[in-house]
Amino acid sequence: MKPYTKNEKPCMLSEYMERYPLYSITVPRGSFKPKEAYKMAQMPLEGISTTKKDYIAHEVLPQKLKPPEKHDKSDKSMDLTSTYKQDYNSYPISQVPLCLPCVTRHIPSTKMDTRTTYEDDYVLWNEPKTDPIRPSDRFHPSEEKFDHRTIVQGDYLYRGPVATQSCKPLNLVQKTEGPFENTTSYRINYVPHPLQKCYVHKNEKYKVNEVPFDGLTTHKVSYKGMVGEPARLAKPCQLKLLHDLPFSSTTEFQEKYQAWPWHPVFAKKTDMYLPPLEKMDLHTTTQVHYKHANSKPAKMCQSLAHLRKSTEPFNSSSIMKEDYKPWLCKRLKPITHAPELTFPAKPMDCLTTFQTHYVPHPLTVVKSYKPGWSGPNHHTLLDAKTTYATSYTPKGLVRCLASYKDPPGYVFEGADADGHKLYLPASKSECLQSGH
Repeated sequence: MKPYTKNEKPCMLSEYMERYPLYSITVPRGSFKPKEAYKMAQMPLEGISTTKKDYIAHEVLPQKLKPPEKHDKSDKSMDLTSTYKQDYNSYPISQVPLCLPCVTRHIPSTKMDTRTTYEDDYVLWNEPKTDPIRPSDRFHPSEEKFDHRTIVQGDYLYRGPVATQSCKPLNLVQKTEGPFENTTSYRINYVPHPLQKCYVHKNEKYKVNEVPFDGLTTHKVSYKGMVGEPARLAKPCQLKLLHDLPFSSTTEFQEKYQAWPWHPVFAKKTDMYLPPLEKMDLHTTTQVHYKHANSKPAKMCQSLAHLRKSTEPFNSSSIMKEDYKPWLCKRLKPITHAPELTFPAKPMDCLTTFQTHYVPHPLTVVKSYKPGWSGPNHHTLLDAKTTYATSYTPKGLVRCLASYKDPPGYVFEGADADGHKLYLPASKSECLQSGH
């Protein structure tokens, strides 16, 4: 047999077979490895889980709600004063004159070239636009009308507005009769000084360089394009396996796990909406208690002296525009090379290997052996007894001792520096008096 020859028979020549040949007398020893055989359980499989065995569905009763307390409207008038109105006194306002020097500006008359280097160098290619590869839209909206109602709107019932009591303090404004002092520390301590002359920089004359510009870079001078061998592929050669059977597009998950039959979901019926018999009070606390006084509108405190237009023309020149003037320079053209890349004349098909070789096949329906769901049992009642309901003993409400003017069982001792009242139990106070 020649080496590297294709044959279906296995090769029996090896170094081990030449040194240790087989003899007809010896019998090969049997294997002690257990056989891998699947042992099926003799007991039938139950379709009931631990939750279905232990959990018993009970009837859920509606929760009892406490009736709201009635609001008693007070006859007292609302106090609309604030701490700001009590402490702050309004005074006339006068404008402070500006202390900045006048700056002149110069606007050039030449038009600015707003084109960039990218717009000059970049040219679009005349190629047709490729169509995107998108799947067909399978979504179709339902024809039924949408009610636009949420779960909160269906379950929540409006109980009407709740009237609250305002805790705003009274307006106790104290106006002063004395005039307002408009003097500040800046007006007292500021001393105006005369302006000094600005330093004028002398411009040096521009000297043109006599050496011509070559336009070469370090990369262009040092780099030389040498012709080399093309890179070889390191990928191993793979032989294509040609089968007569078509490609199966189904997976193990699709074959074993099929869709379960759909059962209708239990939905709670919504109660009928009953509108309230009482009319809604749309008045706010401010509209009810606040009464607008007959007052005059505020007057303008700003003087009209600075609003007068001046007859002199506006001087827009500045020190920067007078000293630094734009140079008359010509724009240099960029050094561009001829393109070395050639583009194909045929357009790209934009198809992948999967799109060209994949052939769709019909799905194989597998029968499901899962037992059907019997549905929830609603005939059993809910056991409402809990450890808290059986062991809890209700107790009476105890009034807080701080709400009493003189708490029972305590004797007033005195007040501290912060104004807090100190009390001692009656038993301790008797012991202290008997000890003294």
